[in-house]
Amino acid sequence: MSVPVAKPWDCRLHEAEVEVRPAERRVLWVVGLTLVTMVAELLVGYWSGSLALVADGWHMASHAGALGLSAGAYWLARARATHRLFVFGTGKVYALAGYTNAVALALVAVWMAIEAFARLRNPEAIAFRDALPVAVIGLVVNVVSAKLLGHPHEEHEEHGAHTHHHEHAEPLHDHDHPADHNLRAAYAHVLADALTSVLAIAGLAAGLWLGWTFLDPLIALLGSAVIMHWAVKLCRSAARQLLDLAPAAGVESRIRDALGAIDDVCITDLHLWEIGPSRFGCVVSIVTQRPRDVGYYRERLLAAVALSHLTVEVHRASPPPATPA
Repeated sequence: MSVPVAKPWDCRLHEAEVEVRPAERRVLWVVGLTLVTMVAELLVGYWSGSLALVADGWHMASHAGALGLSAGAYWLARARATHRLFVFGTGKVYALAGYTNAVALALVAVWMAIEAFARLRNPEAIAFRDALPVAVIGLVVNVVSAKLLGHPHEEHEEHGAHTHHHEHAEPLHDHDHPADHNLRAAYAHVLADALTSVLAIAGLAAGLWLGWTFLDPLIALLGSAVIMHWAVKLCRSAARQLLDLAPAAGVESRIRDALGAIDDVCITDLHLWEIGPSRFGCVVSIVTQRPRDVGYYRERLLAAVALSHLTVEVHRASPPPATPA
């Protein structure tokens, strides 16, 4: 026998799907601030000939694109959260947006590397005095953005007590699954942007006061490497969810421990996958000689992990053959 728990069109939706969370509003503020700075850096970078400044501008573009896609994914996920076509909900919209953005970032990184190698072969004059102030502004914007986003652990503490369909479930630890993957990625990317801005300032300053013009394209190469590293990391993370790869081992162990604590229960089949940020689906089959009501097993599992979809199959074990007298 089996019981499905929590259909994707259930009216008891996670609060993150029906209202704009404070983290999302902060993300939108950072997107606007980043876009303004990005345009300024790209315009001045191309005008002054500073490839390092252009690299920093494109890195900020990658940041704005990532956050913009995340904000759009939040909106789409909420707008279609109750649509019947999304059988397991709209959680994977976030992963799809992240994967698409990662591919675009990788292409930008390749283009920046090609431009940097070309500049190394054929150096061009750079207006260091005009480019340096804009790079400093970019660094200030990144610091302000980090402050606006706040540390991801603060958001985790604020919302960690709320789970899908059952408030009594124990929240996942950081090593099991992040509370808000989008916010953590945004915060980490802002820090990466700040690092790239520091490198751009160093390259421009070295060219202005030391005459090391060769350093500008080298720093552009380093910036492209940072973009590529982030793109590959995001692509892998999103692909795991899109391909229904097994989630963190800690999640599965909680499922097995919850059922293993019940006497005379043997797990014969277990499928666990991620259907959205901090949301999991589970199909489990168990065999026992003394089967109980399926709701009993369901409650044990829901108390262990925040499951948005759960199917439990309970089978009675065949009695052992009688021993001949």
